Amino acid sequence: MTTIRLHDSMARQKRDFSPIDEKNVRMYVCGPTVYDRAHIGNARPVVVFDVLFRLLRHVYGAKHVTYVRNITDIEDKIIARAAENGEAIGELTARTAKWFRDDMAALGCLPPTHQPRATEHVPGMIAMIEALVAQGKAYAAEGHVLFEVGGFADYGRLSGRSTEDMIAGARVEIAPYKRDPMDFVLWKPSTPDQPGWESPWGRGRPGWHIECSAMARALLGAEFDIHGGGADLMFPHHENEVAQSVCAHPGEGFARYWLHNGMVRVEGRKMSKSLGNFLTMEDLRAQAPGEVLRLALLMTHYRDPLDWTAQRLEEAAATLRRWRALPTDEPAAASAGARVISALADDLNTPRAIAALHVIAASGDGATLRAAAAPLGLLGDELGDWAAAPEAGDDGWRIDALLKARAEARAAKDFSRADAIRKGLDAAGVVVMDRPDGPSEWSLTPEFDAAKLAELRA
Repeated sequence: MTTIRLHDSMARQKRDFSPIDEKNVRMYVCGPTVYDRAHIGNARPVVVFDVLFRLLRHVYGAKHVTYVRNITDIEDKIIARAAENGEAIGELTARTAKWFRDDMAALGCLPPTHQPRATEHVPGMIAMIEALVAQGKAYAAEGHVLFEVGGFADYGRLSGRSTEDMIAGARVEIAPYKRDPMDFVLWKPSTPDQPGWESPWGRGRPGWHIECSAMARALLGAEFDIHGGGADLMFPHHENEVAQSVCAHPGEGFARYWLHNGMVRVEGRKMSKSLGNFLTMEDLRAQAPGEVLRLALLMTHYRDPLDWTAQRLEEAAATLRRWRALPTDEPAAASAGARVISALADDLNTPRAIAALHVIAASGDGATLRAAAAPLGLLGDELGDWAAAPEAGDDGWRIDALLKARAEARAAKDFSRADAIRKGLDAAGVVVMDRPDGPSEWSLTPEFDAAKLAELRA
């Protein structure tokens, strides 16, 4: 059996992966808070842990791996955005959760085994908080329940931070009901206009950190194999998860391996709305096919920071177009994916895995290349439509995406949006021919302008 080595954030080194139960390898990854469009930073951990999911399935068998990725559908940002939009919270979270699922599917990510929503697990959260209070690890004050950080000697072990750094990093709220500034909220009161649940401490709602602890325990048990997420979650979110989970159930463990992916920068700068470089998946899917975005995300090792650039996208698109053009007439070699699996088993070394694919591509063996690329989620038929538009070069997929968006807008009676797309295509030199009995057809005029086309959004 292939030996997998993973860099454990808690141990600060690579460790041989040894699951608790080879018949049920279990992984939990923190999912999105659904109040807006997902951005490229949200997409990176999903793609990273999708590759790990595929690797675990390859080594232990698809039926023997359980992957949980939650959806946070109750949180202060959600409440604020729903109020701002003048809509029900359920309407907002249903729409944004669907956007997220669609975006991740466009990247070729397999659906997790379970995708729990936080609102489905509030009773489990209340039970965990009751256990913490009963053991003197948490206390109630002014309708809140707080975890007492000073009562957990190992607090800070995961992040390796000093108390001073933790206080600064957490931007802790100084509140009169706290015994110590570092104590964090497990339960908070809800006003009549806010969502809430009845509890021993009054009507309220859970704090963010307790949500993942309760969902992980409900679906994976007291102790499971891998917990993953972005490096920005290591503190305070994951640190708090460890503390409350271990203290709520003395003698039981929690996650045995912690994996964290590096952050995403855009053209060398921190991604920020104020800088105008905040890239949503909606924006990016209008710029490039999902498969291109996926390869671009995998070209950098998951633990390293990733600099998202136009050059990266161009390189990924050119690579995939060359790979997909190779003939697949001959059967794939039996050892097609050995080098790729070996690279991924070494702490998900995707750059080395991609290098192995380049070697195979150089031989001209398209069938072996496609088989070898499968563990990376690349070159499958489900992501290949974008590469089949020769008359428009690299822009055919973009035109098809715009026409699909136009058709959807017309079906939704959003005629202003449909007309805007049509006018944009006209300006770019794309002639659209609507058909009463099928999808629209298109052709290019001699004045076709790829730059104008690239400015349009589906």
